[in-house]
Amino acid sequence: MRVILLEAGGDPLEDPARHSPGMPEDYQVPGFHPLASENPSMSWSFFVRHYANDERQKADWKHRHDPDTGEPSIYYPRSATLGGCTAHNAMIFVAPNDSDWEDIWKRTGDPSWQAREMRRYFRLIEDCRHRRLWRWLQKWFGLDPTQHGWTGWLPAERALPRRIRDLQLLRTFISTAWRIIFDGSSWTTAIRRLMRGEADPNDWRRLRQRADGLCYTPLSTDWHQRKGTRERLRETEKSTHGKLYIELDALATKVIFDSENRAVGVEYLKGKRLYRAHAQPNTEPGERREIRAAREVILAGGAFNTPQLLMLSGIGPTEVLEKWGIPAVHALKGVGKNLQDRYEVAVVHTMCRPWSSLKGARFERGDPLYKEWSQHRQDWHGHGGGMYISNGAAIAFSRRSSAKLPDPDLFCMALLAPFKGYYPKYSAGVCDPKRLDCLTWALLKAYTGSRGCVTLRSPDPRDRPIINFHYFEETGTAAAQRDVEAIIEGIKFVRKITARLKSQGLIGEEEFPGEELQTDEDLARHVRDTAWGHHASCTCPIGPEAEGGVLTSDFKVHGTKGLRVVDASVFPRIPGFFIASAIYMIAEKAADVILHEAENGCIAPSINSTDTPAYDIAI
Repeated sequence: MRVILLEAGGDPLEDPARHSPGMPEDYQVPGFHPLASENPSMSWSFFVRHYANDERQKADWKHRHDPDTGEPSIYYPRSATLGGCTAHNAMIFVAPNDSDWEDIWKRTGDPSWQAREMRRYFRLIEDCRHRRLWRWLQKWFGLDPTQHGWTGWLPAERALPRRIRDLQLLRTFISTAWRIIFDGSSWTTAIRRLMRGEADPNDWRRLRQRADGLCYTPLSTDWHQRKGTRERLRETEKSTHGKLYIELDALATKVIFDSENRAVGVEYLKGKRLYRAHAQPNTEPGERREIRAAREVILAGGAFNTPQLLMLSGIGPTEVLEKWGIPAVHALKGVGKNLQDRYEVAVVHTMCRPWSSLKGARFERGDPLYKEWSQHRQDWHGHGGGMYISNGAAIAFSRRSSAKLPDPDLFCMALLAPFKGYYPKYSAGVCDPKRLDCLTWALLKAYTGSRGCVTLRSPDPRDRPIINFHYFEETGTAAAQRDVEAIIEGIKFVRKITARLKSQGLIGEEEFPGEELQTDEDLARHVRDTAWGHHASCTCPIGPEAEGGVLTSDFKVHGTKGLRVVDASVFPRIPGFFIASAIYMIAEKAADVILHEAENGCIAPSINSTDTPAYDIAI
C-alpha cells in the first residue's frame, strides 16, 4: 500500500529548522527538553481555559491574556513538527496500567483490548536497555518474567548517569529512597520488592500486582539522544522505497467525503507556519491542495486538532455545525467533548548549596555539560555522559492517595530545576544557569474527574479552537473534591520526605507554595488556583455513539466509512501517568487492524473518479 502523511510543520533536523537558534541541540539533548517545547521552529502555543469564570481563571498566577481574544488563559505548549509531541516531550516511557485497557474492553466488548493482548504491542515497540541481566537471561535461556520488549524500534534507557559524583545528590537520593521504600512496608517486604526489580515501572509483575512505591523513569532515548516517531517515520520512509511519502508544511483543513459518507481524501494548505498557534505564524494564505485516498483517511492531529478537523469536515455536535454554517456529514455529539488531563502541582525547594553535578550548565551548545554529553555520544563506554543524558528527574515514586483505590493515582518526580508549570518563556526559568540550587517535586494526579470541551472558534482551519478543561468543581462531579484531597495528600507526603532532608542539612526553604500554607483549606485553594496539565486527551473517545462515543473499537468514526482516528483523543479515560507509551501501543494496534482488514478484503478501494493521483491511505 502507498501511504501519504501530511505534517503541518517541518522536520526538526532538516533545513531550515536545523539552523534555527537552539537547533538541533534543543531536539536532541534530553536535558534541553524544556527549551524544545518553546523552540519557535517547532512549537505551537495554545492558550486554554481551566475555568469558564474569569475570576477563577485570574487566580492562577500563570495566567496570561490570550493573544487573539484578550481573555485570561493558560499557556499550553504543543509541538508542530514531524514526530509531534515526541519531538519536545520529556521522553518518559512508562507503561499504562492494566486497568486502562480492561476499561476499554468492558466498554466495547472487544477482547482484543484486554491487558494481556495490549502488552504484546508494548513488547513490539520496546527495546529495553535498562534491565541488562534479564536481557541476557531472555536471550540465552528464554527466561523473561518482566515481559519487556528487547528488539523493538524504540529504545528505553535509564535516565541518570551510572557514576554520580555529586555527593549532595547522592545523599538526597538515598534519603528519599529510604523514606519511600519503607513507608508502610516491613524491611523484608521492601527488600524483596527491590530484589524483584519493582523499581522498574514497566516490569509486567509490578503492573499485574498494581504495585506502587519507588521507581525510576525510563526514557525513550538512543544512547542518550532523543528518539521518537520522527526517527521511526524517516526509517520507514527509507526502508519502504517510496511506499511512504511525507508531505511537510501541509495543514489539513477538511476531510473529503463522497455521497455515501466515505472519506476519499483530504484538503490541505501548503505553506510554512500557516496555523495561527505557531510561535511565528505566516500571514500568507497558503496554496490550496488536495490528495485522494483510495482506501482510508486516518486522523492523528491530537486531542485539540483532531476534533477541530472533524467539525470542520461536518462531523460533530449539531449546534456547532449549525452555528458556523458547516454542512453536516454526520451529527456526532461526542466530538470535542470528554476532554481530560492530569492535574499537576509543584513543591519547589532551594537547596543549601548548588548541585555540583550541574556546575557550568548553561543549557546550550558548548557548555561543559554539553561537551561531556557530546563526547559520551561519540565514545560510548556505558558510563558517564553527565546530567544532560537525563530529563532532570532524579528519583520518582507512585502512590495511592487512598488505600481503597485499585491503582496508584499519584506520581511524583524529583527534578533538579525550578518548575512551577507552563507560561510563556517558562523554559528560561527552568534552564536558568543562576538557579542550579533547586529541587522540585512534580506531583501528578491520574484519573481525574474533570471533563472539558474543544469547540470551534471559527470555520477558519487556521484558527486555534476554543479549549476549556473545566477544572475541579466546574465539571460538577463528586470526583472534584476527591481530586483536591488526593493532591493535598501528595503534598503532605512530599513534605514528610523533605523534613528528613532538612534535618540532614541538605535542603533549605520551601519557596513554592511556601511553608505558610499548612491547613487543608489553604492547600486546597492553592491546588485549585495553580494546578496544570499537559497530557490533553479523550476528545474523540472509543465507545457507543449513544453514550457520547465517537469511534468504534477499531478506531472507525461512527456514521462514516474509510475514516479512523489514531491519537491521544481515542481514549474514553486518560490512561496511566504518562500518555506517550499508550499512544504508541494503540498506534501499533491500529496498524494491525488496518493491515488485517486490507489483507482480508474488508477495506475495499473507493472508486476515484478524479485524475488526482491516489494513495491508499492518507494520514
